[in-house]
Amino acid sequence: MNLIEINGVKLEVLRIGATSEQKDRAPLVFLHEGLGSVAMWRDWPQALCQATGREGWVYSRQGYGQSDAVPDVRGGGQLQPDYMHKEAWTVLPALLHALSIEKPVLVGHSDGGTIALLYASRHPVSACIAIAPHVIVEDVSVQAIDQARISFESGDLRQRLTRYHANVDCAFWQWNDIWLSPGFRAFDIRQQCTHIKASVLAIQGEDDPYGTLAQIEQIALPASQITRLILPQCAHSPHREQATLTTQAIADFLMDAR
Repeated sequence: MNLIEINGVKLEVLRIGATSEQKDRAPLVFLHEGLGSVAMWRDWPQALCQATGREGWVYSRQGYGQSDAVPDVRGGGQLQPDYMHKEAWTVLPALLHALSIEKPVLVGHSDGGTIALLYASRHPVSACIAIAPHVIVEDVSVQAIDQARISFESGDLRQRLTRYHANVDCAFWQWNDIWLSPGFRAFDIRQQCTHIKASVLAIQGEDDPYGTLAQIEQIALPASQITRLILPQCAHSPHREQATLTTQAIADFLMDAR
């Protein structure tokens, strides 16, 4: 694990080496969920890199993991409704430039899936894999995130997250506050998704409490460009709940991708 300074912010970055015969293939860049971090991915990035024979890069966004915290996260530093746009169009390009990565394979989960789609709408990628992304805000999403707030304040969520974040309050509130704000209800990236040129694999569990299947069904791309994988008996984290199936699906999808 290293810290790399991007736009004045130190970000936690982990590199996963590739097998020697696949070094010419685009690396996987992992984009975590709204409460995620490098550590919260656990060992799945290594498993996917091994299954695909590709190098991997995993990083924690500002305020998560061991990355710099967001100053005054519940005051003047709170996130705005376009926070995922800024991550996709300002932070991620700068990070990839610093790592000398030109056309990554983006692998994003939840917020990270949204960021992957937004980045691919403006920048070239070798492929885009969006796991349980958010393209619109649904009532079920808001209800689930409000339940997370209750669990953080009076349940065990805060304790469970502490092992993954240097500043757990910053990690939680920057995500929870903006999602529960009235201004975020209009969040909608369906138009941006129409500009994606790369192949997309969109994966979602049928029982996802954070979004209905509309989240991947409304990524309006030609059938030849997007593959949708819907997993039964699976909630918001296919890479954890059905890791073997999800890993194999991604490996198959990337078989011919450079």
